[in-house]
Order: sequence, then C-alpha cells, then structure tokens
Amino acid sequence: MSQTDQQIKQVSYTRRKPLIRLGLFDYIIITFLMLFGAAIFIPFYSGVISSFVTPKEYILNPAMVIPKRIVLDNYYVIFTNRMIFTGYKNTLILVVFGVTYSLLLTVCMGYAFSRKSFPGKKLFFSLVLFTMFFGGGLIPQYLLMRSLNLIGKLHGVILLGGVSVFYMIIIKNSFEQIPESLEESAKIDGANDVVIFSRIMLPLQLPMLATITLFFTVDRWNSWFAPMLYLNDNKLWPLQVVLRSIVNNIRTLDTEAVSQLGIELFPIGIKMAAIVVTMLPIMMLYPFLQRYFVKGILVGAIKM
Repeated sequence: MSQTDQQIKQVSYTRRKPLIRLGLFDYIIITFLMLFGAAIFIPFYSGVISSFVTPKEYILNPAMVIPKRIVLDNYYVIFTNRMIFTGYKNTLILVVFGVTYSLLLTVCMGYAFSRKSFPGKKLFFSLVLFTMFFGGGLIPQYLLMRSLNLIGKLHGVILLGGVSVFYMIIIKNSFEQIPESLEESAKIDGANDVVIFSRIMLPLQLPMLATITLFFTVDRWNSWFAPMLYLNDNKLWPLQVVLRSIVNNIRTLDTEAVSQLGIELFPIGIKMAAIVVTMLPIMMLYPFLQRYFVKGILVGAIKM
C-alpha cells in the first residue's frame, strides 16, 4: 500500500463518526418517549376509526384496530348541516386576514425592538412584556369591544388577536442574531430602513416566518371562545363554533335527509368525525412547513 493510500485511509478513518453508546438513562428516556407517543397516538387512532364505523360494530368492539366495514354515515350527517360550509368560509376569512394582520404587527414590533437603541425602548419593551403575565380580564375586554361597536362583527374577532408577545420575543431574538455589518453595508449602498427590512432582513428570516405563520394559522383555525362570545349571529360562526353546536345538539339536528337514507345517528361517531373534519386541513398544511418548524424555533430561542 502506497503512502498516499495510507493517508487517504487515515483521513477517512478520522472522519468516520464515532459509535453512539447508549447508557441506562438513555434507554429509560427512549422507553418513556415511546410510551408517551403511544399514549397520544392510540386515542387519536381510535377516534379516527370510530368515525368510520356503525354503532353496532363500535358497541361490539370499541377497541378495534381495523374496522370490518368502512362507512361514511357520520361524515354525511356532518355535511348535511348547511352551517358546516358557512363555518369553513368564516374560518378561512379568520385565517387569511387574521394571520396576515397578526404576522404583520408581530414581525414589525419584533424588528423594532431588535434595533439597538431608540428613545424609550426599555420602557416600551417592559410594558409589552408586562402583558404576558397580567391581563385586563374578560369583562374589561368585553366592555372595550362593545364600546368600539365590534360585537357581532367578524372583523372584531380578527382585531382582537393582534400582537403575540411570545412570538414577538422569538422574532426579536432572531433579528438580533443577524450581523450588524449587513445592515451597515446596505446603508452605505443607499438603502433606507424600509428596503433593509423588506429586502434583506425578512428574506433571511423565512424559516422563522414560516414557523410563526404555522403557529398563527393553528391558533386562528382552532379559535372558538372569542367567536362564541362576540359573534351572536350563527351566520358568522367559524368552523369550531359550528362543530361545537353540532356535537352539543346531535339529537336535535335536522336529519330529514339522513332519515330518508336510513342512517342511524351515532353520537360518538359524529363527534369523532367532527374532530377529523376540524384537524384535517391543518394536518395537510403542516408537512409543507415542517422543515422550517424546528429550525425556526431554535434560531429564535438561542438568545434572550
């Protein structure tokens, strides 16, 4: 073997990753995580399966793994309610406009607080941080909404969820990790603050923006308390409130179309079908943002 071959073999050997040796504590952690994952997955899987079976099959074998026959009766009962489509429409309005509104305010505030100094920075940041721990309460919030004439209006619910202080802090930390020399070079080239923010800073924060967008989307999609409280017209109800109404009033549903087909109402199956209908769009969105998810959180959580 020549000296060159020996050197190549030596380099490849040094670059070889060392074997990971697991200790007793590692096995305990792995076992705990597997049990924790099973505790989450098994009820979820059981609920999904329950939405595709008949009442008789569920009663005979409530812990079934694979159903003998898949039926869509529970989903038919859900979608025969006309309000379900109204709920989807209102939820999409809340998601599109609400996420854009919250993301714009949160990112702009995070970028502003990431700048080194401006008059009253510490005071304003302390006041904003104060709202994370202390709130005005539900009654003052309701009185404020009523005084602004926002009760019973969909845009009132959108305006209610503005800046998220938690996400703002993450974005602030992420902006602070960008080298100052990059901003100084842009200013030397004649770029103003708006150009620096829109064309330099934001493109560098795409993983963070994707992560925060996902968080805001899930939050807006699952929101039900504020719409239930402030929207008294069922034509403005989002999907979550509509499904809550369906689940709580299964026996009083208008089932004329259902009874014509001889479908038997199955309350548990309808509830599980409502859960699947609610979470399916988010589950379809998550894979497209998954690669940004962990990276964005780690980038913004390193420094405080």
